[in-house]
Amino acid sequence: MTVPPASQPQAAMVVPLFFIRQRITVMVNRYEVRAANPDGTEGPLMALAEQKRMKLKEEVVFYADESKSRRVFSFKARQVLDVNAQHDVFDEYGAPLGMFSKEFGASLLRSTWKLSAPGVEAVGQERKLSIALLRRFWDLIPYIGDIWVPFVFHFDFLDSKTGAPVLTSERKMAVRDRYTVTVPDPRLDFRVAASMAVALDALQSR
Repeated sequence: MTVPPASQPQAAMVVPLFFIRQRITVMVNRYEVRAANPDGTEGPLMALAEQKRMKLKEEVVFYADESKSRRVFSFKARQVLDVNAQHDVFDEYGAPLGMFSKEFGASLLRSTWKLSAPGVEAVGQERKLSIALLRRFWDLIPYIGDIWVPFVFHFDFLDSKTGAPVLTSERKMAVRDRYTVTVPDPRLDFRVAASMAVALDALQSR
């Protein structure tokens, strides 16, 4: 585990391992964020995220539980329908926690994201260039590209200065998208990490 400098204390909420499961409904994408049990299996629900479709500014809201009575954090795009849009992460009171954005140019061959939070500047990329190229080639084939294939791809976020690991999202083979998310850097707040991890699925095609 990386140890932050004394001048950069660890985040208010540190969760080194959690899981994300996608649910699909007609008008809303939902994601379950689940804790990890001591044995590494999926544990209790930590947050329920909802992405409403057909919005001009992309927004995903995380609720405390299934009742959706308490909004605990969220992320929202600054720009309208922009592939380079910056997305800000907010706590339940609307205070900023961090931001992320997709690097459109670099993502033409290999999806690339920038992630910022207090004390953290990181860049994340698809782990395997071969899988990234295969996904793009598949989408270009007439008719065949319309057939859904659950490509298993992973993302690794590294500190921009030191190259140390900050966040990793690993997709599991399943009909519904499932991810294992590890956060070895204690400077990265769980709410920012969860937002980034959900965005890697929800916004990947943007």
